[in-house]
Amino acid sequence: MNELIRQAQMMQKKMLRTQDEIGKREVEATVGGGMVSVKANCQGEVLGVTIDPAVMEGGDVEMLQDLVLSAVNEVLKKGKDAMQHEMSQITGGMKIPGLF
Repeated sequence: MNELIRQAQMMQKKMLRTQDEIGKREVEATVGGGMVSVKANCQGEVLGVTIDPAVMEGGDVEMLQDLVLSAVNEVLKKGKDAMQHEMSQITGGMKIPGLF
């Protein structure tokens, strides 16, 4: 029983360390043929947005809003997927509630 508890504690420490390391990793999503790019970290923090000035030439604000929204959603999904993939490597694919 003590060995099982020790192994669980070691796995928990490794998971926390991995979450911290992966959380700092940056991901990027580009939409609209490169018109809008968004960078974020795997903790879900948006780090930057780049918009091609040509997007504004048409004056279509709704299209720009849609592009930004799409890019943000895509980059956050990439970060979440990266975090889930790395954590599943540690847990052997077990789904642990509240972890990710």
